[in-house]
Amino acid sequence: MQVDVLTNAAPLRTMQNLARDAERAGFSGLVVTEAGRTAYLSCAAAALAADLHLATGVAVAFARSPMVTASSAWELADLTGGRFRLGLGTQVRAHVVRRYASSFDPPGPRLREYVEAVRAIFRAFAGTERLDFQGRYWQFSLLPREWSPGPLEVPAPPIDVAAVNPWMLRMAGEVADGVHIHPLNTPTYLATTVRPALADGAARAGRDADDLELLVPCFTVMGDTEEERAPWREAARWQIAFYGSTPNYAFVFDQIGAEGTTARLRAHQKAGDLAAMAGVVSDEVLSHFVVEGTWDELSDRLVARFEGVASRIVLYSAGAAWRQDPLLLDRLGEVARDVVVRTT
Repeated sequence: MQVDVLTNAAPLRTMQNLARDAERAGFSGLVVTEAGRTAYLSCAAAALAADLHLATGVAVAFARSPMVTASSAWELADLTGGRFRLGLGTQVRAHVVRRYASSFDPPGPRLREYVEAVRAIFRAFAGTERLDFQGRYWQFSLLPREWSPGPLEVPAPPIDVAAVNPWMLRMAGEVADGVHIHPLNTPTYLATTVRPALADGAARAGRDADDLELLVPCFTVMGDTEEERAPWREAARWQIAFYGSTPNYAFVFDQIGAEGTTARLRAHQKAGDLAAMAGVVSDEVLSHFVVEGTWDELSDRLVARFEGVASRIVLYSAGAAWRQDPLLLDRLGEVARDVVVRTT
C-alpha cells in the first residue's frame, strides 16, 4: 500500500518545491487536483523536480477533446518513465457547460466512451492499430505520422476514473485501470458500495477486480496534543460538510445511520450559514470519515482502516500541511514510510 500527497494544482515552481519535499519526506507520489490551474502542467513541473509517482486526481475530462487529453498523458508517461496515471472525472454540469462551454449529458456513458476513445488513441500513438474510433459522442479517424508523438519505451499510462455511485463504480470496474474514490468515504461505503460494484463491473468485462488500483483519499487528524489536532479536525469537519451538501452523496450518510444530514446541510447552505453547516457534522459522524491519532498512532490506524482495501492512500491534508509548515510534511512522510513498510 503506497501513500501519496493530495495537492491542488499550483504555481509551477511551487509544485516543484512540493515534489522535492514530498520525495525527501518519503511519500510515494503526488495526486494533483484540478480547479483554477491545470493538473497536467503541475504534474509536468513535479516530474522535472522529483522521481515520484504522479496522477491527475482528477482532471476534468469533458473540458478537453480525448485527443488533447491522450497527448498530454502520453507526454507525461514519457517524462516520468511510466510513473504517471491519468485520472479523469466528469466534474458537475454547471462547470462543464457554463465554465468550459462543453457538453455534459449523459455524464456516465459519456465518460465511459471518453476512456475508450483515449485508449484507442493510445494504441494509434503506439502504432499497434490505425486510428478509427467511432463513438456516439466522439469520432477519431485522422492521425498522420507527423501528428503522432510515436511509441513510448514504457507502457501506455493507466486510466483511472472518479466514481461515487454504483453505476459509475460498475463502469469503472469494466473499463478503467483504477478508481479515484471520493474524499467523502467511510469504511461502510467502501465495503458495501465500492467493492461490490467494482467486482460486478469487473466480472461483466471478464476482469479481476483485485487488479484495479483504488486511490482512496483520507482526512487525517494528527498531533500529540488536542491543541495540535483541533485545527485539522475542524478543517475536516468543514470539508465533509461542504462535500456532503451535494445531493448525490446523501446515501453515504444514510449508510452510517445519519439520515437527513445532506438535507440539513443544504438548508444551512441556502441560508448562507456556513458555521451551522459545519455544526451538522457531529463528532460521531466525523469519526467515520477521518483517521485521528497521535504521531505514533497514525500509521497503525491507517493500516487498520485501509489494508486490503486501498492500493494507494492519498492523504487529503498533506498538501495543506506542507503549505502551513514543511516540517509537518516531514512528519507525515515518516507515517507514510511506516505504512509502506508494514504493508509490503
